[in-house]
Amino acid sequence: MRMSESVVLRGGALADARLGPEPVPGDLRITDGRVATVGAVEPEPGERVVDCSGRFILPGLIDAHSHADAAVFDDEVSQALLRQGVTAVIAGQDGVSFAPGDGRYATRYFAAINGAHPSYRGGGVAALLDGYGHTTPINVGYLIPAGTVRESVCGLSAATPTLAQLRQMRDLVASGMGEGALGLSTGLDYVPGCFADVDELAALCAPVAARDGLYVTHMRGGYEENSRAGLDEVASIARASEVRAHVSHFHARSELIVELVEEFIAAGVDLSFDSYPYSRGCTILAMLVLPPAFLRNGFDSCVAELGRPEVGQRFLAEWIPIMAARADMGPNWADNIRFAHIAADSYRWAHGLTPAAAAGRLGISPAELVLQVLAEADLEVSVIMRVPKERNDAEMAGHLKHPAHMGGSDGIFLGRSPHPRAFGTFARYLAVFGAERGDLGWTDIATTFSANPARRFRLGRRGSLSAGSIADLIVVDPAAVRSAADYDHPRRLAEGVDDVFVAGQQVLRRGELTGVRSGIGLRREPIVG
Repeated sequence: MRMSESVVLRGGALADARLGPEPVPGDLRITDGRVATVGAVEPEPGERVVDCSGRFILPGLIDAHSHADAAVFDDEVSQALLRQGVTAVIAGQDGVSFAPGDGRYATRYFAAINGAHPSYRGGGVAALLDGYGHTTPINVGYLIPAGTVRESVCGLSAATPTLAQLRQMRDLVASGMGEGALGLSTGLDYVPGCFADVDELAALCAPVAARDGLYVTHMRGGYEENSRAGLDEVASIARASEVRAHVSHFHARSELIVELVEEFIAAGVDLSFDSYPYSRGCTILAMLVLPPAFLRNGFDSCVAELGRPEVGQRFLAEWIPIMAARADMGPNWADNIRFAHIAADSYRWAHGLTPAAAAGRLGISPAELVLQVLAEADLEVSVIMRVPKERNDAEMAGHLKHPAHMGGSDGIFLGRSPHPRAFGTFARYLAVFGAERGDLGWTDIATTFSANPARRFRLGRRGSLSAGSIADLIVVDPAAVRSAADYDHPRRLAEGVDDVFVAGQQVLRRGELTGVRSGIGLRREPIVG
């Protein structure tokens, strides 16, 4: 489809709060990549018409927390996102990604999360964003990862940066913001981000605030009932730097989430958050089982150390008790996590198994197995984690309509047994909490998962069906929409979103990719209207 071609979406119901609190029957014309006409549209000779009868037309959904930084170039991943209605992802999450720098740190430490980028080898934020231009059907926004910035200046040291180092780090952040980054991300449980204190983070947030960017954080300390401590730190950083703040993958009781968000907003913190509709989490195994200090001498040294008998003895004597005392692991830790991705052919059989089950097959202890797997996979291992109390759909619904909320899948696409959130988060929001339970109306869905993130991340004329908006659009069949992915079949594609447009070009037709790659690297721009 040429950019100049005009298309009419006809006979659907338009879901956008700007048009009214409920979906409005009507048509929509796309011209030159933008919404041209909304309402009753009479197709002109030669115009292509898409019949949307019985379906809803929404602005494309925006995944506020994605690890598709490199995976977005994969057709399977693009289709998985589009089949959920996702037309844009916010990458650079958790303080670890490819730019600035040459990408080697992220490729090594977060190999099990972000994978290897197919083309980026350096050049900074601008080069990374340029690489998304018309190479994928998905739009990609980017946050400057604070851990990557710190590693590029200070290595993996736990020491407080010198004034000269801090200035260098701030300059990298300022440059990235000038090149179009949407903000700064931190992962305060990961190395070296876990070594940063409030003063350091506030200093890095100052150039973000100056450009009206967003501070996006994987909070320190485990979320759930410990969430207040994490938010106290967020508030301190926000107040010191005057930055707008956003909490990633806020997992806790809905009542607690709403209570804390309301409390901190009332106290003057400009705060938003995202969540995904699953109880279980997923992360790299190294973060869960290895003390941060063990990584200070570099990843090669860490892998070499894992094979030494005395390290194994120390692991059993010192580290296992500490891990077993953590609320998110517990004494039954070996039964509470399962392997999602192991980058070692010798352990392909262990995907989907718990350490306890896998160790049983080998006749060794779970602790011994974990050390062996990390060493053989060169640390490239991810796991799915149970939480102390799994919540049902009703228990997760209480915070969904909060005006500060948006959806973030935390989607990780690597591995034979990934977390189903990558393939199912937004389909579950549409199907379970929208069509089935009715916790969210279709206009609520458009607001929460499109308009809210578009405004919060400063994505200009996206997130709306209004005339003049960028035509990132999805057509949803409420009777057919469903998430097919689950923990046993995590890569199944969602159903019910069959027609999707990005920048006015149809990238998904009847559920299949068209081959059009109209996505771009999204740069920060003012909100219009």
